[in-house]
Amino acid sequence: MPLQDVAERVRPALAGFEPYDPAFSPCEVNLSANENTHPLPATVLERFAQACATTPLNRYPDPLANELRDELAAWHGVARESVMVGNGGDELLFNLLFSFGGPGRSLVVAPPCFEEYKNFAKMCQTQVVEVWRDEQSMLPNADALVDAARDAALVMITSPNNPTGDLVDPELVRQLLDQTNALVLVDEAYVEFARNGSSLVPWVADNPRLMVLRTLSKAFALAGLRCGYLVADPQVIDVLAAIRQIYSEDVLAQAVAVQAVRCREELAPIVTDIVAERGWLAQRLAQLPGAVVWPSHANFLLVRLPNAAVVRARLRDEHSVLVRDFSYAPGLADCLRVTVGTRNENDRLMAALEAVVEGGQA
Repeated sequence: MPLQDVAERVRPALAGFEPYDPAFSPCEVNLSANENTHPLPATVLERFAQACATTPLNRYPDPLANELRDELAAWHGVARESVMVGNGGDELLFNLLFSFGGPGRSLVVAPPCFEEYKNFAKMCQTQVVEVWRDEQSMLPNADALVDAARDAALVMITSPNNPTGDLVDPELVRQLLDQTNALVLVDEAYVEFARNGSSLVPWVADNPRLMVLRTLSKAFALAGLRCGYLVADPQVIDVLAAIRQIYSEDVLAQAVAVQAVRCREELAPIVTDIVAERGWLAQRLAQLPGAVVWPSHANFLLVRLPNAAVVRARLRDEHSVLVRDFSYAPGLADCLRVTVGTRNENDRLMAALEAVVEGGQA
């Protein structure tokens, strides 16, 4: 018999989902996806190439990526049993909701934030409770967030937050741990760009309900590799190990990621340069007519500009520069998110913005 209306056969919880679309357009300067656009040192690339060349492709990967877990554990001063590697942070986020969410349970988030928290929760039939940030400061409402979390299964908060760039106040995390019974995830995908001591990984050992998500996509310039990791209580790691997709982290990704962690000191100057460029770019953006730029501890900046959607389109069409348009999103009217690139890329961006914004008709 013919397959009739496929939509009628889809599980109701999955109805209406569409493929992820990063709104990418071919361009000369892409500052839209929070990627690390800086070139990696030749010595590091050589180590990656050697690792790939000596890795057998005819054997299945280690299901739990234990060599990589050991490298990450040694770096962060924890046991292997407290580390889980995933196919990007996205896999780990989904698996957390798959494991600890579900019907009758809720996830608390503080939007504007990473939209996939909400999407994965809906896929896992988990109620989403949104506690909106202050429209001016873009900081979370701590009291309301704690109140909402009292009956929640999970809380997910990003530090630095995407797209606003702010760091979470550790006191808020402490309140969530002390005054609620929820599992608390702090997503630190961008924390390497923040000041030293910003990570809450050291808290995990004494707080079994705290989980910290990290990635090699940003500071390590390995977005295409898809390698994230979670630092959490061993009981949480055991649950995720039991339900994860087998062999989700392939042999080449594991081999390169091990070398990347070992080369982290060689990559540190790139992060230092991005932080310096962030300060330079924030000052330049703030000089544009009508601009509002929020402080950022990440490798991107959120900027509000009059007619932002038009500005973004003209940057793309007239100057081959791509940034991310958030002007459609609740709480982010006329906002663009701009990745901090190299100085040449940032110069291209500013020249294009000045031509569009100061030239009028934006």
